[in-house]
Amino acid sequence: MIEIRPFTALGRFRNAWLNARHHFSFGEYHDPARMGFGGLRVWNDDEIAPGTGFDPHPHREMEIVTYIREGAITHRDSLGNEGRTEAGDVQVMHAGTGIVHAEYNRETVPTRLFQIWLMPNTPRVAPGWGTRQFPKAGGGLSVLASGRAADIEAGALPLYTNGALWAGTLRAGETVRRSLPASGGAYLVPATGAITVNGVAAATRDGVAVAGETEIAITATDEAELVLVELG
Repeated sequence: MIEIRPFTALGRFRNAWLNARHHFSFGEYHDPARMGFGGLRVWNDDEIAPGTGFDPHPHREMEIVTYIREGAITHRDSLGNEGRTEAGDVQVMHAGTGIVHAEYNRETVPTRLFQIWLMPNTPRVAPGWGTRQFPKAGGGLSVLASGRAADIEAGALPLYTNGALWAGTLRAGETVRRSLPASGGAYLVPATGAITVNGVAAATRDGVAVAGETEIAITATDEAELVLVELG
């Protein structure tokens, strides 16, 4: 099963400083048919105005990955962590037993990001936060965050979840293949450009839900920046 969730059909929220689209039910947007996808609970496509952001608020028992597409985000939390994550990089927060954090756009331009929440496979872990820069050059996909030991040993940020987040840029006409566990699946979004997944077309910022496939072939029909979450 490969299901396209068009960008124009996603949930919406907008106020003076935040322009958001929701792939799954979140906040004021509720669709009982879109409460998540396997261990993936939230995928928000956010644009944050300069000099604004999310004031301190709590989280618990969730793995939260933020992928910065444009601009940068500055993080502060109740553990004393503070850092700036810029375009092409990721940050991971383990909410665990409880954490309070704030996210601000301290830049002079809008910040655009994907915020992705994954259900943890280990309850009541110690809360934590980390960010890492990844190479911007080159084609193909790189694993940025993962719950798999081999990926963590290779440099991925650790996650307490059954899955991994991959991202990268595909040149027009380039194809990458990923094997998927029979009991898992994947959810992917082209942040820019256009792709096909096993021949099914997806446009910029569309969601692609994949289930029951043991392998996917992703082809960029235009140069595409791609974010992929493997589940299971």
